[in-house]
Amino acid sequence: MSTTAVIPLTTTEAEALITTARRAAEHAGVTVSITVLDAGGHLLAFRRDDRAVLISGETSTRKAYTALQLDAPTADLVDLVRPDGPFHSLPTALDRPLLFIAGGLPVHRDGRLIGAIGVGGGAPEQDHSFATTALEGLSR
Repeated sequence: MSTTAVIPLTTTEAEALITTARRAAEHAGVTVSITVLDAGGHLLAFRRDDRAVLISGETSTRKAYTALQLDAPTADLVDLVRPDGPFHSLPTALDRPLLFIAGGLPVHRDGRLIGAIGVGGGAPEQDHSFATTALEGLSR
């Protein structure tokens, strides 16, 4: 087991994630909210487009939180919480703001979880795509 410290997600990186996701959404003609959390679930950056639906701020934050807590893309979790899925009671079993809709992604550095991004406001597949584009931009 490595004891090497992993550099936490910085506010500069969080802002870069927001900018890249916003540009991807803008290019697609979609107004969104974007949330970036650190590894402890604390807000590092947030942006809601002026014309984005108000609930998108909440959904982007819950998607980021869900991706962080379960260390998985929210798109990969949707089927697990369906009525016949193995975790169907998870959304109501916990008193936490989980949301199992595509658009949330964990952020890793050197194989370690350092935060999460959530995008809300578009169709779930669009939100997932915008978050993915942001992560790809961060890794360059």
